[in-house]
Amino acid sequence: MIRWTLPLGLALATAAVAQTGAPPAAHVPVPVEAIGARIVARYPHDRTAFTQGLVWQDGSLFESTGQPGVSDVRRVRLSDGKVLARTKLPGLQFGEGLAVDGPQLVSITWQDGIAHRWDRKTLKAVGRARYAGEGWGLASDGTSLILSDGTPTLRFMDPKTFREQRRVTITANGRPVHNLNELEMIDGKLWGNIWHRDYIVRIDPATGEVDALVDLAPLRAELGPLLDPEAVLNGIAWDAAGKRLFVTGKWWPTLFEIALEPVK
Repeated sequence: MIRWTLPLGLALATAAVAQTGAPPAAHVPVPVEAIGARIVARYPHDRTAFTQGLVWQDGSLFESTGQPGVSDVRRVRLSDGKVLARTKLPGLQFGEGLAVDGPQLVSITWQDGIAHRWDRKTLKAVGRARYAGEGWGLASDGTSLILSDGTPTLRFMDPKTFREQRRVTITANGRPVHNLNELEMIDGKLWGNIWHRDYIVRIDPATGEVDALVDLAPLRAELGPLLDPEAVLNGIAWDAAGKRLFVTGKWWPTLFEIALEPVK
């Protein structure tokens, strides 16, 4: 097992997460907790998968991938990374985040403004909806689908109609957070990747405030040189029954199971 904790500089510098030029929030911001992590296990991951969304359901991983002409939604066996089933997105649509909604999966697209519905068992398309703006990450809180779009805004969408219900602004230390990417709900808190950053953040979905940060740079370092600068950390999946947390990245050869621990 490998353990590491958050370096002091990164724990203090959520300025790397937040934009420094914006005025502070009117209320006192919540402190950002530094959380450590350890690697529990490593699993093979398709190094051709440009991971945009990742969820655990029915004893398998479901993954949405990006890039024009090759984007798909797939079911993946954890033990060996084998793709058990997949369905390609139409045309040149660029796949993005993925969430579970009852017996179905919902995936979004980057700039096409299309949300697809898939039967969870067969991965057959069963519906679609439109939304405004870009789509980056997607998660479900059991009531709404939560959508990120690269701005500091999280939109809460009706799962059936994809109409906006409400929105919150993502902040860290009182300043707006940009580039929130892949999303996952874990025990009532929203977790997310920050595009091109080697850490994940925990967000209070009621307020949008970042209240914790986990440095995962050692995972990226373990992989050694990757050929493309876009091969970044992206993908968070939570096995609620087994209490297992999985993370990976775009074009990464490895999917990691990690455990979060208090920084000592």
